[in-house]
Amino acid sequence: MHVDDRTDVPFGRRAVDWELKGVPVRIEVGPRDLENGTAMLARRIPGGKEPIALDALVRLLPAVLEEDQALLLAQSRERRESRTSDVSTFEEAVEAATAGGWARIPWAVLGEKGEVRLGEHALTVRCLVSADGAVPDADDAPGNVAIVARAY
Repeated sequence: MHVDDRTDVPFGRRAVDWELKGVPVRIEVGPRDLENGTAMLARRIPGGKEPIALDALVRLLPAVLEEDQALLLAQSRERRESRTSDVSTFEEAVEAATAGGWARIPWAVLGEKGEVRLGEHALTVRCLVSADGAVPDADDAPGNVAIVARAY
């Protein structure tokens, strides 16, 4: 937690400074808020502001942060899945990955020789996972899947 008590900087500039830093939650308390026993809760995710009672702030803030984290995780997973194509050939992997997405291809199909060929298309294996998504025990374990994407 940080209290921004800079009085030489206008409120709008201070608020923007914290937004640019990516602060997930900002609590605004002014003189009228103190009189009313409230504060304004400004959230980066999902956005917007809402009044909140000062005596409930400590109790509700952890739940707000957990809710925001869950929303970010869901959005991230949805984005990843919408941009990932399941492919079964080297050519399909190249096509999917050069189109700006990711390709999920069985390692048994790609192999080390295919990994070398990916370099000709500015693509690399970004990670190797087992069929259940976990870290594989060995490179050649059955069911391993390579995630292929553009190398920048």
